[in-house]
This record gives sequence, structure tokens and C-alpha cells, in this order.
Amino acid sequence: MDEETKATQSTANCSHDCGGDDGRQRLIDLGSAITRSSRGNIYTLTIVGQVEGHQVLPDNTKSTKYEHVMPLLASLEQNEEVDGVLLLLNTVGGDIEAGLGIAELISGMSKPTVSLVLGGGHSIGVPLAVAPQVSMIVPSASMTIHPVRMNGTVIAAPQTFNYFERIQERIVSFVAKNSRISREKFLGLMLKTGEMAADVGSVIYGEEAVKLGLIDQLGGLNDALECLYGQIQRSRQAGERELVGARR
Repeated sequence: MDEETKATQSTANCSHDCGGDDGRQRLIDLGSAITRSSRGNIYTLTIVGQVEGHQVLPDNTKSTKYEHVMPLLASLEQNEEVDGVLLLLNTVGGDIEAGLGIAELISGMSKPTVSLVLGGGHSIGVPLAVAPQVSMIVPSASMTIHPVRMNGTVIAAPQTFNYFERIQERIVSFVAKNSRISREKFLGLMLKTGEMAADVGSVIYGEEAVKLGLIDQLGGLNDALECLYGQIQRSRQAGERELVGARR
């Protein structure tokens, strides 16, 4: 889809809540929008396609650029007009370092955050899915878990395989820390054989991902929004209690 077509559709579908011309441009450039209501202001951010790292992907490849998302997350954390962040995920993986960096930023946010996995959360999409305070998945969505791999020329030396092992350990540790799945169970899913046609690993779907403890809850868009509004309300109540205590 070319840029003109995307701009036309985004303008037609964007309501007043998107913030006028700035909101429409935000939707076109970043696939994001802000919704304001009495219950709180929610910033919706999409991570779709491949997470683009240091290499620029072809124009015909849907991608999420880490140099856009990282400063955006930093600004959202400091923006007093934003009460919570909803992360919509449908990714096929991508650059490990970039994806893990984005996931670390999300997990370090103090504002309410919720992720909703739609379609798929492939490879580095798994850490991105579990990074928010609450993770959710629709029943039809899948999570693809496999070992770290690299395209292109690889130097066949012990140091290269040691690097793969160490970065894989970083991913396993992050997922175990930010979800209810154990490190051993997640590593077992990553190294499972006989399930994927051309790779080692596992493909799990919505309900199974929740049973394994990888994702917190099964649900849809309304469930994710209600969860986020609930977090916002509790955050506001905690702030009010602190203010009353300070006055005393």
C-alpha cells in the first residue's frame, strides 16, 4: 500500500479523538493514536511486521523502526497528558537487539501498560508481548518460539556460537522475569523438535500461552482497554492517597 493510499484511509478513519491533523499524521507515520476520555488518556502503539534494526528493510516489507519507537516510549513516560499505553502486537520478529531494547524500555515504564497479541508474536515478539505490566492475547493469535538465528554470512568460530548462546540467555531471562513461565519451561519450548517444519522451536496459541504462564490473560480489545483503565484508576487513587498523606 503506497503512502498516499495510507494517508487517505487514515484521514477517513481517524475521529476527533485522534487529535486533528497531528493525530492523523501520527497514525500515518507510527501507526499510533491517542484517545482521550474521562477514564483516562490512552496512547495506542502498534508493533507490526519486522522490527527493523541497524539494517534498512526493503520498501515492500512491513516494519517497525526502533529509532522511532524508542524515543516515543521515552516521551510517553514523561508526558503528563498520557495516562496509559496500549501495545498492539502482530509481528514476525526481526532484529534481536532492537526488539529487546524496545522491550526493556516498555518494562521500565511506570505508567500503566497492556499488550494485546493479535495475529502473531514471533521470536523477538515474545519479549515485546510480556514486557508490559499486563499481557493479553486473542484466542486465534500465535506465539512462535525458536532459538536465536542469524541471516547472512556468519564466521564459523567458537566466539560466534558463544555470542548466540549469551544473547539467547538474555532473551530467556527477560521472558522468565516478565511472565509466569519458568526459565526451564521456556527454554524447552525454544529447543523443542518435531513441531516446526524447517526449524527447532514451538508454536503455541492463545489459550495455551495463558496456561503455560507466558501470557497473563486471554481476551480481546475491550478486555485490554478495561484492564488498562483499571490500572489507571488504581494509579490515580494511589496518587490521591499520597497527596493526602503529604498534606497531613
